[in-house]
Amino acid sequence: MNKEAPLSIAERDFILNALREDVRLDGREADQLRPLKVSFGDEYGHVKVQLGKTSLIVRISSEVTKPRDDRPFDGDFTIAMELTAMGSPAWDNGRSADLEPYVTHVLDRVVRHSNALDTESLCIVKGVSCWSIRADVHVIDYDGNLVDAACIGIMAGLQHFRRPDAVVKDGQVVVYGLDERVPVPLNITHKPLSITFHTFDEGKRVILDATRKEEQASEADVVIGINNAGDVCFVSKFSGAPVDAMVFVTKSSIALEKVKEINGVIDKALQADLSKRAKTGQADQSRAENDR
Repeated sequence: MNKEAPLSIAERDFILNALREDVRLDGREADQLRPLKVSFGDEYGHVKVQLGKTSLIVRISSEVTKPRDDRPFDGDFTIAMELTAMGSPAWDNGRSADLEPYVTHVLDRVVRHSNALDTESLCIVKGVSCWSIRADVHVIDYDGNLVDAACIGIMAGLQHFRRPDAVVKDGQVVVYGLDERVPVPLNITHKPLSITFHTFDEGKRVILDATRKEEQASEADVVIGINNAGDVCFVSKFSGAPVDAMVFVTKSSIALEKVKEINGVIDKALQADLSKRAKTGQADQSRAENDR
């Protein structure tokens, strides 16, 4: 159950009147992101994302399992999110708010359905065994734009993660520990991210990366999933007031610009982590697979 108090009429009018004057509460431009910080933990696939005051942790994990009967050549990839009182006092532990299935659905469409992770490369033995990759999203602090922050964390985590090496011997799958063999990076086919816009004043005002109060005051949201090459893999408007189709067209170029900017931040964080591991003798684990 969501216990969040709605905005007062005065707060809503203040936000809307400010936007009519091209002013946002935190001083940003309409198409400006909040400060973004991406950092990695000691464990592969452990990433923390700070987008303004919205903060979350993503953990990528893997296990050997049986592939689905209808996809014997594919591994498995799932995204899980649970909203708890840690992220917001409006969320109850163990009870699914409306926000949770919505965010999970968007992440699933942008990342998994766009084949950002090559699931065929996760197959070990056709129809018998494969790798199952799981992305768990834990929200620490929520101040708007949870979709984009979580998508950044998942894509950064997938690029950072290394699974244990595995071989088939005498019909049996042998999984080596990280101290026995160099762990193997995942095969990332492209790097899509979600970019969320919110509309105000009958669609006349459109802003990027809304804070929680701006989200509450908005009329509708528009999500565009796009990669560095400009390939649009997801477009949606789930609820709220109607949005002119030209908003999707005009904001696609802004979305592409922001995706390139965010992926640049992720790449810098990955390089910094690689340099850090090089000093501790872990660089080889971050660079290459084992010789076959």
